[in-house]
Amino acid sequence: MNEITAMNPNPLVQYLNKPASAFTRADLMRYIEDHDIEMINFRYVGWDGRLKTLNFIINSHDHLESILSSGERVDGSSLFPFVEPGSSDLYVIPKYKTAFRNPFAEVPTLDILCSFYDRHGNPLEISPEYILKKAHRAMQNVTGLTFETMGELEYYIISEEEELYPAVDQKGYHESSPYNKYGDYRREAMRLIAQSGGQIKYGHSEVGNFSLNGKLYEQNEIEFLPTNVEDAADQLVVAKWIMRKLAYQYGVTITFAPKITVGKAGSGMHVHTRLMKQGKSVMMKKGVLSDEARTAIAGYLSLAASLTAFGNTNPTSYFRLVPHQEAPTNICWGDRNRSVLVRVPLGWSTEKDMIADANPVEKPVKLDFSQKQTVEFRAPDGSADIYLLMAGLTVAARHGFEMDNPLGFAEKTYVDVNIFDEANKSRQNELEQLPACCIDSGEALERHKAIYMEHNVFPERILDFIIAFLKRYDDKDLRKQIGNNEQRILELVTKFFHCG
Repeated sequence: MNEITAMNPNPLVQYLNKPASAFTRADLMRYIEDHDIEMINFRYVGWDGRLKTLNFIINSHDHLESILSSGERVDGSSLFPFVEPGSSDLYVIPKYKTAFRNPFAEVPTLDILCSFYDRHGNPLEISPEYILKKAHRAMQNVTGLTFETMGELEYYIISEEEELYPAVDQKGYHESSPYNKYGDYRREAMRLIAQSGGQIKYGHSEVGNFSLNGKLYEQNEIEFLPTNVEDAADQLVVAKWIMRKLAYQYGVTITFAPKITVGKAGSGMHVHTRLMKQGKSVMMKKGVLSDEARTAIAGYLSLAASLTAFGNTNPTSYFRLVPHQEAPTNICWGDRNRSVLVRVPLGWSTEKDMIADANPVEKPVKLDFSQKQTVEFRAPDGSADIYLLMAGLTVAARHGFEMDNPLGFAEKTYVDVNIFDEANKSRQNELEQLPACCIDSGEALERHKAIYMEHNVFPERILDFIIAFLKRYDDKDLRKQIGNNEQRILELVTKFFHCG
C-alpha cells in the first residue's frame, strides 16, 4: 500500500490501492465482484437539495457492466421544477470517483453519485452540479488558479430532555460527555462520512444547547478539509444524507435549520476557501495575506448580497443573520473577527515553534504552515443549495480578478474591531448590509444577474427561477411581524425544519 492509501478510511481506496480520483469502471467491477456486492445505488441531488436514490440489483457480469457503462434514464421534471414535463427524460451517468460502500445497507451495496445529461448526450446546462463545474472551469481559464473549499456542517440533535449532567445554556462549545450527550453520534457520523470519501478535519460540540417543551436541543459541528470545490460539494451532500440516516437509527431528530428560536445560537454552514496554483496555496506571501487572497475577498464582498440567494434560501435564514449572534449582517471582512462576513482565521503565521515549546524533548523545527490558510465566508446556512452556493462563491472569487481595483475595495471594507459594539456604530453605518429577507436576496440576485451569466456559467432561466422563487416568500417585514414570539418562530422553523 502506498502513502496515499495506507491510512485512508475509504475501503475502496484501500483495496484498489489508488486515490478515488483515479477510479475506473474496471476498478469498481473488480471491487464489486471481489466483495460480493449485490446492489448498486445511483445517487443524485434534486432541487430540494436531498440525495435521491435509484436501486439496481446486479444480475450478471454483463448487467453490471451495462449499469456502469450506460447509466440510466430518470424523470427530470420530478426532480427539478424548471424542467418541462414534455422534455423531461434525462440520463444519470455515474461518476466513478464518488463510489462508496453504503454504510447502512443490509445487502452489500455500492453507491455512486451521478451527473445529469440531456437527450443529446450533453451535460445538462441547468443542473446545479454542472453549473459548479462550469464556474470552476471559468475560474481556471481567467485566473490560472484552481479553487478549493471546505464546509462546516452545524446542526442540532433533538432528543428527550435528560436531568443528569445538564449542559449550561448556550455554553456548549467544545463540551465533553457527559455534559455533551451526542458525542458518540458525532464520532460515528464522522467515521461513516470518512469511509464514504469525505475528508474530515474535525468534529466538536458547538455553543448552542437549550431545552424547549421537554426536548433537549444540542448543537454540534463537523468540519471538512479543503479540497477541489466540485469534490467538496459532493462530500457535503453525502455527509448530510449520512447524518440524517444515522440520526434516524439513533431515534433522534437532526436539523440543519438556520434558526430554532430567539436568543439561541443558529446553525450556519460556513465555507472556507483557498486559491491554488499547481497544487500549492497562494493565500500567503511573506507571512501575510497575499494580493490574490485579498482580490478573492473583494469578489466575495462585491457579490455578497446575491450569494445569499444560493446560501440562505428560506425565511428562517434571516432570523439567524442578526447582530450579536456570531452571524454576519454587515458586508465587511477582518482577521479572526466573528462579527464580519468574511473572516481570516488564525493562520499559524508566527515563527515561534510552539510544538517544541510545549514538548521540550522535541528538537525545534522550522515548518511552513502557509498552506493551511483559508478565508471563511460566514453567511450560508443549512438551507443552501450546496452546488449553486459553491458555484456562486467560485464566480465571486473569479469576479474579484475582473474588478477594477479589487485591492482598494478590500481595503475599504476591512474592519479590525467588533462591528456590533456601540462605539463602532459610525463604522457600521458606512458598510453595506446583507439582505434581511428572501425578497431582498432575490432583488440582489436580479442586480448581479449579468455577472453570474458571464462565461456562460449560470443559465438565465435558472437565475430568473431563483429570483421568482425567493420573492414568492413575501417575507419583507416578517422579522418585525414575528418579533420575539417563540410560538410563531417555532411554527415557521417547523415548516422549513428539514431544509437542504
